[in-house]
Amino acid sequence: MRMRGRGPRDAPASSAGAGDARRLAPPGRNPFVHELRLSALQKAQIAVMTLTLFPIRLLLAAFMMLLAWPFALVASLGPAERDPEQPLALWRKVVDFLLKAIMRTMWFIGGFHRVTVKGRQALPTEAAIFTLAPHSSYFDAIPVTMTMSSIVMKAESRDIPIWGTLIKYIRPVFVSRSDQDSRRRTVEEIKRRAQSNGKWPQIMIFPEGTCTNRTCLITFKPGAFIPGVPVQPVILRYPNKLDTITWTWQGPGALEILWLTLCQFHNQIEIEFLPVYNPSEEEKKDPALYASNVRRIMAEALGISVTDYTFEDCQLALAEGQLRLPADTCLLEFARLVRGLGLKPEKLEKDLDRYAESAGVKKGAKINVSEFAAYLEVPVSDPLADMFSLFDESGSGEMDPREYVVALSVVCRPAQTLDTIQLAFKMYGSQEDGSIDEDALSSILKTALGVAELTVTDLFRAIDQEEKGRITFADFSRFAETYPDFAEEYLYPDQPPFKICAQTLPALTPNGFCADFSPENSDAGRKPVRKKLD
Repeated sequence: MRMRGRGPRDAPASSAGAGDARRLAPPGRNPFVHELRLSALQKAQIAVMTLTLFPIRLLLAAFMMLLAWPFALVASLGPAERDPEQPLALWRKVVDFLLKAIMRTMWFIGGFHRVTVKGRQALPTEAAIFTLAPHSSYFDAIPVTMTMSSIVMKAESRDIPIWGTLIKYIRPVFVSRSDQDSRRRTVEEIKRRAQSNGKWPQIMIFPEGTCTNRTCLITFKPGAFIPGVPVQPVILRYPNKLDTITWTWQGPGALEILWLTLCQFHNQIEIEFLPVYNPSEEEKKDPALYASNVRRIMAEALGISVTDYTFEDCQLALAEGQLRLPADTCLLEFARLVRGLGLKPEKLEKDLDRYAESAGVKKGAKINVSEFAAYLEVPVSDPLADMFSLFDESGSGEMDPREYVVALSVVCRPAQTLDTIQLAFKMYGSQEDGSIDEDALSSILKTALGVAELTVTDLFRAIDQEEKGRITFADFSRFAETYPDFAEEYLYPDQPPFKICAQTLPALTPNGFCADFSPENSDAGRKPVRKKLD
């Protein structure tokens, strides 16, 4: 596979303000990694604060949550589905005021002495949905408690002692990540609330769907934009000298972030309400376009770049297979183009054998872009042409469909290296014994790694101990079992790992504060490659 030159329509934009190009460059810094380096003076300060201010702040903050609990409990009694009373009863207004005051006091105790608010918060009749970004920490709950807006949360969160009661008060929309029907109902509920003419509280949604380090905006999930109603973008900034706020997939854990933040004399946060975004008719019909345009505006206001790669792309690079992706892999671009064609890897996995059988029959015969479109059962389009160019290394206008199947297998099941290799042997192997020669092995592994050049001579000779000039999958499997790190030694002993997402993430539990509820992006039934600390 090779990244070939593209025409003007495909030119990547390096930042949100670089024109209207839909394809944007990947970030230069991994958005899912936060490196916190402390100077000697900072370490000394934290040591002193740990023994003095930290325990006081922690106890007082916990007390404020306990103080808020009975008010939230009383106010949340009754059916959650019942429409809020209009106008609010006096006692509910009092409870709302007290809870806001208690929560603001809790944040003040934690060092957030001043919360800078810019812009004007829209009325519920103007915008029923707030889209917040970048999402980088559980401290992003500050604007939620200031506005008492509803949020979308994991259904399991309601059962957490004290916290679950506080959450119920703001009338959240609960969603189950593993239940596809739950996601559909969530969108319907958001539509119902959005069309209630201000009867329901506004809903705050973090469209990135996960936490990043705020260096760029990753692809927005379309769930918040499916209702097709006006939204108000809200951007968050933490202009602190020492970033103890960021809690992402690699870096300080939740408890460490809490400890370090409470050990700071002062923590700053800026909340900016941007003008309400009214979608066009085209955007109402295309939630992905709506999400992309809102993201562009938010990135321009933040002065940061955007990337069309998602966390799922990073998971591909992080997969624990025997073939780790090198820095110059094309497979992330391939995965993005697969999604761009409306093809979902999680649904394509069951079709791998069918694709392989069809490609194997051709025995290496090349196909053009029209035949490739027919092979995938999709129309010829720009994304299809871009994908075709990845496999058309010579620029002759032809490609081997077997390479597409190998690449697709890696994207669908990145951690199952031997399954991909076995599938490739079925397509490339001889009819007599299913064996392949060195050239075929080179083609398979180049595609599986997403690179244009790869030397496999040493690996082939190590497997072909009988010097037959051909190897079978059984030979390869035995060798891989004996030498599980064969790729490190034979294929890329001197190459650096994937630069954007190379770090290994701890096997932890996911953040429930920003559940994705987009029905068309359901990951039900998929096994996550990495999980995140809650």
